[in-house]
Amino acid sequence: MTLLDRYIAREFILTFLFVLLAFLCLYMVVDFFERIRMFLSNKASLAQIVSYHLYTLPSVVATMMPACVLLAALTTFGLFSRNHEIVAMKANGISLYRIARPVIAFGLIVCGLNFLLNEFVTPAANWQAEYIKYVEVQKKKEWGAFKENQIWYKSRNAIYNFKLFVPAENRLQGVTISYLDPQFNLSSRIDAREALWQGDRWELRDVLRTTFAGKDFPVIERLPTLAVDIAEAPEDFQIVQKSADQMGFRELRTYIRKLRKEGYDATRYETDLHGKIAFVFVSLILALIGVAFPMRSERSGGIAQGIGIGVIIGFSYWIVFAFTLSLGRSGTLPPVAAAWATNIILGVVAVVMFRRVNT
Repeated sequence: MTLLDRYIAREFILTFLFVLLAFLCLYMVVDFFERIRMFLSNKASLAQIVSYHLYTLPSVVATMMPACVLLAALTTFGLFSRNHEIVAMKANGISLYRIARPVIAFGLIVCGLNFLLNEFVTPAANWQAEYIKYVEVQKKKEWGAFKENQIWYKSRNAIYNFKLFVPAENRLQGVTISYLDPQFNLSSRIDAREALWQGDRWELRDVLRTTFAGKDFPVIERLPTLAVDIAEAPEDFQIVQKSADQMGFRELRTYIRKLRKEGYDATRYETDLHGKIAFVFVSLILALIGVAFPMRSERSGGIAQGIGIGVIIGFSYWIVFAFTLSLGRSGTLPPVAAAWATNIILGVVAVVMFRRVNT
């Protein structure tokens, strides 16, 4: 690295770390006061409160890093412009591409760190945070587990296995219920295409019921619907159902393949899978915007105004990104288009803006 690269990189990285630390402190304070009633009402210990917030930090860091890249670039290059350092660099024949190289390189590094964090750290940390919240603090029983890309749940006298739980619809898909007698022998088994929560009980659809009567042959019945009295409500299954945030890219991809193979609708998970990759590259896009806006404002005479507009454009990414993802999850848009549409639009804006400033 040249002396200029080291100078720009040092100023940018110090600003980035300061902004990230400020965001984390602000988040911790707001999140603590939002959840303090829940912790106090369940008589949570200090260790549980601290552990819960520590396990949520990786997810918060991964989410905030792109915004921190944007604000750090806006602040750093805004100060360079105000102190006429950009003018001095250009006077010495240094192009904007060369000036921005350290920030773009750091943006690529953040993209890689974000992917690694979301792949190896965040899923396990989110899962542990949910465990502390529901099991250790709210004292809900841990009867279930997410194993072999399926959900297993042990009740008092039965073991449930289902392929997919849709919390928004209170619907289970690919349901198998094995009833056990006091000696843990299989007394009956129910297989159903799906189960819907009807307010106080589960209603099974396309049912195959097998009853084992001692040494006699099993009795098999096919029923269009069957209402069953299961003690567990939908919120009980939410404890063991993994969301996309609690799965890494590879685990989520394997889960989607299994759902497809077995004929279930995996649109929601496909959208989240593409969204994981699309979100990684937003740091690079916001880095370009963060470099270009202070240059633009330097020409128009309003650095603060340029930073403000840049922040609005940068943070609007999350609003549009969340909106397009919701369209993809509902099937209105193809998963790939829903995940990448915001990146493509904002990326084109960033490149055009960067090229215009450099001319």
